[in-house]
Amino acid sequence: MSKTSSAVVVGVFTLVTPALAAAHISLGAAPAFADTTQEITFGVGHGCDNLWDTFSVQVDIPASVTTVRAIPSDFGKVTVIRNTANIITGVKWEKLSNADLQDGDTNYYKLGLRIKVPNQPFTRLLFPTHQVCRSADGKVEKPVDWVAETDSHDENGPKPAPSLNILPPREKGWNKYTVPVAITDLKQYFGDALIVWKGNAAYSPGANTVGQIKSTADVTELTSLAANDVVWVKY
Repeated sequence: MSKTSSAVVVGVFTLVTPALAAAHISLGAAPAFADTTQEITFGVGHGCDNLWDTFSVQVDIPASVTTVRAIPSDFGKVTVIRNTANIITGVKWEKLSNADLQDGDTNYYKLGLRIKVPNQPFTRLLFPTHQVCRSADGKVEKPVDWVAETDSHDENGPKPAPSLNILPPREKGWNKYTVPVAITDLKQYFGDALIVWKGNAAYSPGANTVGQIKSTADVTELTSLAANDVVWVKY
């Protein structure tokens, strides 16, 4: 990283906050930091077919998440699910009765967990989720599974699971990281950085800084990273 180039490029920047995922059940945009305990929130954006309310939601807990605390919700009863080894494998929120169902698909629900984030920076953690909707009279039930790794963008195809991007711990200012896996979408992990440097190549989520990167001599635009690349990141 050239000190002269970095001083020029960091002069102007725009901080970008990651957008919420488009899935009907998604995790909030706040980043998760490796090896920390924090709250995560699942947003249930819709019921089913724009007609039925959500009756229950069950979130499968990945094996790498070893500490889980369910956060009570006014949605209904919350139950922690364990296997025969007494390991938490899921958390389920369920309305107490059909009387708690809305007349239609009108509500947005927030369901929370407090977890120990795995010490796996620069990886994506999936939470397969199972939603059950019911008609207002409680007589018809429809399950929807949000379990796929990616969004097929097919209305009848697999639904994407809520996912959490795990970021490394950081300090204000410059941070040095070795990236363990290839990253093709830098915004996933550096969406709130001021600038990222690898040698004389730089990336920024800010449009103004991108313009300066492109106009600065001897600096190229960084678009992806390979496994074991070393980067300097300023927050």
